[in-house]
Amino acid sequence: MSNDADAISAWWRTSIIDMAPGKIEFRGHPIQDLVGTVSFPQMIWLMTAARLPSADEAALLEAALVAGVDHGPQAPSIAAARMTATCGVGLNNAMANGVNMLGDVHGGAGEQCADLYYDINSRIEDGAVLAVAVQSGLDAWRAENGKIVSGFGHRFHKPVDPRAPRLMTLVRDAAKVGTVSGRYADIGEAVQANLSARKPLAMNIDGATAVIFCELGFPAPLSRGLFCLSRSVGILAHAWEQMQQGGRNKGPMPPAYLPQYVPSSQADD
Repeated sequence: MSNDADAISAWWRTSIIDMAPGKIEFRGHPIQDLVGTVSFPQMIWLMTAARLPSADEAALLEAALVAGVDHGPQAPSIAAARMTATCGVGLNNAMANGVNMLGDVHGGAGEQCADLYYDINSRIEDGAVLAVAVQSGLDAWRAENGKIVSGFGHRFHKPVDPRAPRLMTLVRDAAKVGTVSGRYADIGEAVQANLSARKPLAMNIDGATAVIFCELGFPAPLSRGLFCLSRSVGILAHAWEQMQQGGRNKGPMPPAYLPQYVPSSQADD
């Protein structure tokens, strides 16, 4: 190869795929050996973590993905996808708009909670007992982020988010057979106990899936990406349903209801 050819070839360097005419390999695995032999969760793991997981690891990841697929049209990402679907654009546009609504406030709690769990675990590794590590971790969290702790509490599901107990049971079952350590399940439950000392506070879907992602060793930022994959299923389903229902330019409120007008002189009152 000439120097120019080397520079062109090296412009995009990747260990994810080796593709040439007649050849497709993901992380060293020929595509023909993967199709029909690995599950979609296993493929997600291979692509993001550079190894094929065991069936038990993949099953735990799959449980987290299944639990987060949808939360109804009141969720901004779903509402955005449905409104987009009434504007004459394609299904991919509706999905993209929905996914693009997933940010720090709506969709980022899993990553934030995973950061908290990893911070508490580092305190334990430095010698703190669980309760002390949880309290100091929560104190540090509040000092930086305020009183709301991502992964706990829910505006609809009180006192229990029905998704979380099931996921935690699966984590405990996986820990019993050695698939995961159970350390982050301990941390998550200890955080919930600390936060519920005065008033019961549910671990929500983000708190439970963060336990799973940490148990499986995924870095915190991947928690958000994995949630986006999960919620994309609901976004797709709702966008497609809206297309079948029809409607044009469907806004956030029925046409008979209009936004409240506030004169600029009163806007800051």
